[in-house]
Amino acid sequence: MYSPWTLFVDVGLIACLLLLGKLIRVKFSFAQRYFIPPSLIAGFLGLAFGPGGLGWIPLSDQMGTYAGILIALIFGCLPFSSAKGGEKQGENIGRMWAYSQTGMLWQWAFGGLLGFFILSRIWPLESYFGLSMPAGFCGGHGTAAAIGQSFLRMGGEDMLTLAMTAATVGILASVFIGLALVKWGTRRGYTCFITDFAELPDELRTGLMPEHKRESMGEATSSSISIDSLAFHVCIICVVALGGYGISQLVAYFLPQLEMPVFSCAFVVGILLKFCFDHAKVSFYVSPKAMGHLSGTFTDFLVAFGISSIKLSVVMQYLVPLLILLVCGLLVTLLYVLFVGRRLMNDCWFEKALFTWGWFTGTMAMGIALLRIADPEMRSRCLENYALAYLFIAPVEICLVTFAPVAFANGYGLVFLGTAAVAGCCIMTYAWWRYVRV
Repeated sequence: MYSPWTLFVDVGLIACLLLLGKLIRVKFSFAQRYFIPPSLIAGFLGLAFGPGGLGWIPLSDQMGTYAGILIALIFGCLPFSSAKGGEKQGENIGRMWAYSQTGMLWQWAFGGLLGFFILSRIWPLESYFGLSMPAGFCGGHGTAAAIGQSFLRMGGEDMLTLAMTAATVGILASVFIGLALVKWGTRRGYTCFITDFAELPDELRTGLMPEHKRESMGEATSSSISIDSLAFHVCIICVVALGGYGISQLVAYFLPQLEMPVFSCAFVVGILLKFCFDHAKVSFYVSPKAMGHLSGTFTDFLVAFGISSIKLSVVMQYLVPLLILLVCGLLVTLLYVLFVGRRLMNDCWFEKALFTWGWFTGTMAMGIALLRIADPEMRSRCLENYALAYLFIAPVEICLVTFAPVAFANGYGLVFLGTAAVAGCCIMTYAWWRYVRV
């Protein structure tokens, strides 16, 4: 029977796998050469030796539920984890917004339409099958968990595994193809800040920071004599996630036909609480750096739990159409980030395209990791531009993940996909006219 001790054992076992993944990253050159994240290694170990594999690691069958809770905590961190932007660069932010927003919309439209019109006509697939690719690629395991949980409540039991598989393939692609892009870009002279891939410092390869390069994980905004600062930040996140769960349950009670994911509601609660903190002038007691590290912690556990929960039987059942979907998605995404990035970005286009490739196929963390390889001192200002542009991207991303299951469950899937495609075309047409035309 499931009990609190089951949760304790599951978290402890995944923690052991994360530490083992970290050890493998430090000791084995293969993991260093390809910058494989320890969370990814932990997930594959859990998949291979857990209940879905050899059965040597006694993980419970609740790992999919953990993913839903962790993504609520991650989205609860978002409103608090972004520091205020510095100098604004209006045109660069506009270019980054158009580039990122169009790519996201087109990725959802392409995957959905490929599944809707082609793959589901060849194999007996659900009409929403194609959404597993963008759900896993653009947002990683977090978005995969969110949309998988939404479809699960509507009867789509296989969507969680499909989206998690897509997210895993996406992270692998972001790492291996991303590193190949760095080497290709340095040879072609596209990089602005490095000329040789071998110049990369050891800490990027091993993941261990030397003492003179270590940074603070965040300011202590509360005296431990009252409440420890880290506990204070964890309490805020838990309150936000709990509020999101409460709103989700309230909506389900009064409007059962409208499924509101907990993570979406948590994001809204976080925004409202951040607004209240700003209005009361107490926001400076919340450390964006600490919130960012907590979000990263939840993400590491989410990736490990998410990969470990993949049902290999489901993957094998959909193997051929899933491979076609993911390979086509990777090719189209790669062409987009390189072709459009080179023409739309006015400076450091390769670094910005590399970052976009990372988060279009993996996570924002993977995008940052690839960017640090090509731009170690962050002189391209890519992250500054993205952070401000994401203020306008985030609501669209939330809407895509929230309303895609609702649209397909009510027979409006094609309308949803068409709207995403047309919206992307409108944004890119404006951006091309505004920034590219001579």
